[in-house]
Formats: sequence, structure tokens, C-alpha cells
Amino acid sequence: MSLFANKTLLITGGTGSFGNAVLSRFLETDIKEIRIFSRDEKKQDDMRHRINNSKVKFYIGDVRDKRSVDTAMLGVDYVFHAAALKQVPSCEFFPMQAVKTNIIGTENVLDSAIFHNIKNIVVLSTDKAAYPINAMGISKAMMEKVAIAKARSLGENVKTTICCTRYGNVMASRGSVIPLWINQIKSGHEITITDPNMTRFMMTLDDAVDLVLYAFEHGQSGDLFVQKAPAATLSVLAEALKQLYQADNTIRIIGTRHGEKLYETLVTREEMAKAIDLGKYYRVPADNRDLNYDKYFVKGQKKMSETDDYHSHNTVQLDVERMKELLMKLEMIKNDISK
Repeated sequence: MSLFANKTLLITGGTGSFGNAVLSRFLETDIKEIRIFSRDEKKQDDMRHRINNSKVKFYIGDVRDKRSVDTAMLGVDYVFHAAALKQVPSCEFFPMQAVKTNIIGTENVLDSAIFHNIKNIVVLSTDKAAYPINAMGISKAMMEKVAIAKARSLGENVKTTICCTRYGNVMASRGSVIPLWINQIKSGHEITITDPNMTRFMMTLDDAVDLVLYAFEHGQSGDLFVQKAPAATLSVLAEALKQLYQADNTIRIIGTRHGEKLYETLVTREEMAKAIDLGKYYRVPADNRDLNYDKYFVKGQKKMSETDDYHSHNTVQLDVERMKELLMKLEMIKNDISK
């Protein structure tokens, strides 16, 4: 029997890439029920017809509306909170929408989970929350702060364990550059690259699910978990795709978009000073100090000044061949290449 045997799991934003990956992982297990909570009835209808499984239940609602969250939360054992606005440009132009969904919406989900005595909730974050420079990253950073503050306020021996996960670019997920470039390659158009030297962490959806499950199984309340991941430049990624598709499309440099970084950070220097290296993962425990500020200035942390942050420029760098191997783990590419 698994930890999810005869349990009910709620996935907020469940019609997205992560929700679909969880469904493919869990449908044939001994889990009792998976609840998909989202505001997009068309995606829910498409998923319902595609899955056609009585274990999956659908709830229309929005994390901004706590009453709809409360309805979906009744009888739930565990929650994966994936609902978010994730597009950097759209959040940059409509930052208050990011605030309402990513910050206030997260608080609604956490408050509901605590009220309903949910055993475990894992909140999904992004590398853009580390040293954020754009509205999406700032809202996700605040989302993490809200989750950790809630966990801290519950104290010890809590009924509801709250953990966060933070991961980098999930290949071929919604808004990823990979589907865009594949479409450009197939249609014979130029491949549009913002900056060839820009690096991004490379993770599969399976990696993302593994990280959340690891946090679910091993996390203490207030923990942040990060999976170590390789990275690649956009030029390496583009060349790998061209070789896999045997394409000769030209590349056009279009310049950096609103709010984009040259590289992404998964763990800040401040977090690395207290991070616990678990081999495949970093665990960053919550700072449980209180508001007694005297403690903060009596003795500083020497280790912090000696530590570097963990980012996509200083992690393992993929070359074209290794990038091709990783890309071939994606179903959409495997299906294309095998035709």
C-alpha cells in the first residue's frame, strides 16, 4: 500500500501540465479519489473525456474565491497547490492579477486546508521566486513567504504540514519555449531566440512530480525543497531540437522580453547557508526565529558570506548531445521523431 492508499488528493490548477502529470502517475494506483480544481471548464471537459475515470472528480472554482475552495476541500486528505499565473510578460503587465491569484489565492487555499485539517499540503513555486526581478517572481516569492509564515504560526505538532517546492524550467510545460520552437521548426519559420547565452534549468514533468512527492513524504512544516537540475543555454537547446528534427531553420535573435533574467537561481546564497544537502535535493528548513530583533544582531552568520547561490550558470551544463537525450524523454518529441 502507498501513502495515498484510499486517500483523496486535491490538485488546484489541476488541468495544467503538472495536474496531467500527476494523473498519469496516480490513476492506476490505490488512491481513492483525485479532485481537479480549476476555473477553466473547457480544459476540465477535455480532461474528463480523455481520462474517463471514476476516480477523478472535477470542481469548477477559483483560488481567489475561498468559498469555492472550501467546497472542494471537504473530505480531502492531501493537497497539491499548483494554481498560479505563470507567464512572465502577462504578470508584468497585470501585476495585481498575479497578486490576487499567486498570493491571496494561496492564502485562501492554505486557510481552507488548515480549517479542514488537511494532513499535508505542498505548494508549488518557481526558480523565479529567488532574487525576483519580475512581477511573477515577486508574487511567487511572496507566496512562499505566506506558506512558510502559516507553517510557523501553527507551531509544533501540527495537524496540517505545509511544505514548498521550487523548481526550474519544466520542459514542454504550458508556456515553455520548446513547443514554440517545435512549431517554428515544423512550419519552416525562423527560430526566435531572446538571448543565446541565456541559461535555464532543465527538468521534465516527471522530475517535478518526483520533487513534490519527495516533499510530501519527507517534509517538515515550513520546509522548502529544491531539486538539483542541469541547465543549458538557449543556443544549445535550439541546436539540439534542430538536430533531432533534422531541420535547417535559421535562428533570429529577438532580444530579452519583459522581466527576463540571463540566468535563474534555484537557491539563494542566504538559503544555501542553511540548506541541507540530501544528494538529489536541497532542503531549506524554515527560519523559526520570532520578532525579538535583539537576536538578529548579537551574532551574524559568517557562513553566508562564504556561500554562493545555486543558479543555472553554475550548475551542471548540458551540451547538445546530453540535451538531446533529455529532450527524448518528452512524449511529444518521441512521438514526432518516431513518425
